[in-house]
Amino acid sequence: MTRRVLPRELYARPTLDVARELIGKVLVHDTPAGSASGLIVETEAYIGESDPACHAAPGPTRRNAPLYGPPGVAYVYLNYGIHYLVNAVTEPDGWPAAVLIRALEPLEGQPLMRRRRARGSAPRAQQLAVASLCRGPGNLTRALGISLHQNLRDLCESDLRIEDPQLAPREIGTSTRIGITAGSDRPWRFYARDSDAVSGRAPGRARR
Repeated sequence: MTRRVLPRELYARPTLDVARELIGKVLVHDTPAGSASGLIVETEAYIGESDPACHAAPGPTRRNAPLYGPPGVAYVYLNYGIHYLVNAVTEPDGWPAAVLIRALEPLEGQPLMRRRRARGSAPRAQQLAVASLCRGPGNLTRALGISLHQNLRDLCESDLRIEDPQLAPREIGTSTRIGITAGSDRPWRFYARDSDAVSGRAPGRARR
């Protein structure tokens, strides 16, 4: 699989376009323990101060400062004091928006992913199906070893990056965003229809 790192120009565009185009790309994290990666199969868009579910809704704060910065940078935060979530900052510098990466199909580093999952809330990680290792935004960050240390990492030129595997396009479905209350009516979630790793069940598709 020949891959190239996505250019910054890809992120400096409308967030809904980026969220859709990230489906089928590869999230990679290189660490001293090894490398781990997975195909992105589920994303959600969060756009601007008018989006009640976006962290920019209250205006600029210390926490959401990465959203107002340059595109192509990672925005990592701790959700409910439990899970780290990783986002790709989008739109031109100064316009707060990002794409939440919700699920991956594991590629490299699956044994490392299992060890990391076993350290958390999944002691039976060795028995998890491959599709379950990175299903859900909190599970994928644990599996890839992503934490607040990766906040503000440059996704275009760092150990945390997104690459293009140059594979055939996936069939993409859309739905309203899940796991939130405010802004839950906006159809800003994208997912690969044929993937068992998608965290919210795709309409009309049973989980194997």
